[in-house]
Amino acid sequence: MFSFFKKKKIISHLRLSGVIGNVGRFRQGIEYSTEEEIIKKAFSVKKSLAVAITVNSPGGSPVQSHLIYKLIKEQSKKTKKKVIVFAEDVAASGGYLISCAGDEIYANSSSIIGSIGVISASFGFKNLIEKIGIERRVYTAGKNKSTLDPFLDEKEEDINRLKNIQLEIHQDFIDVVEESRKEKLNKNSGIELFTGEFWAGKKAKELGLIDGLGNADQILREKYGEEIEIKKFGKSKGWLSKKLSSSENYTDRVISLLEERSIWQRYGL
Repeated sequence: MFSFFKKKKIISHLRLSGVIGNVGRFRQGIEYSTEEEIIKKAFSVKKSLAVAITVNSPGGSPVQSHLIYKLIKEQSKKTKKKVIVFAEDVAASGGYLISCAGDEIYANSSSIIGSIGVISASFGFKNLIEKIGIERRVYTAGKNKSTLDPFLDEKEEDINRLKNIQLEIHQDFIDVVEESRKEKLNKNSGIELFTGEFWAGKKAKELGLIDGLGNADQILREKYGEEIEIKKFGKSKGWLSKKLSSSENYTDRVISLLEERSIWQRYGL
């Protein structure tokens, strides 16, 4: 007769989906500035037992990834709420870095997990502009200001400088994974975890990159019972944003879509 007064178990649930960083003037990627408010709201629900975060991202900006990772960790510590992360299609590169903010990480057996590495890609157009009769003129103050200019010959010193920066960023990524996963990582598997390689969910579990297989609804009900209330948080796209998006320059939109698509396609999607 007192069941009516029984307290509901509440779980906050938010989604982080898309390429991390700027993907166009009016296209929404995952950025600290656009995610900060919604993340804080999810943690602010006083009666929630935990915060669940669904991640579906092939990565992107290392800086934005770190900022969001740190925000989640800070909010978890501040509110004393457990964080459970669920990977969907992909939690790779920066998407996996953000996932490491979770106390536990779950994925589908077919999810793509990992890609703990750093990549930088560009094109070289020197021969093309010579062929069509264009002369490139560059004036700089500072001998390294034109580093890796796509219209000039590559310089060995420029490449080495870039690689050194990549190694520093890569080490930051490794440190996050090792600190977050600690003894869960299977370092005796004979497989190197930090080469940029990625794996399907089942193998990722064997390697200790995730804790288990399953979707958010299933795992949360197993942990907290069938009667839980999952309170969902998401970004709403206002009228102005929609209007601006529809008026975006067609060429800019195509380029940003191609760039975004190329990041997803690294993982066969």
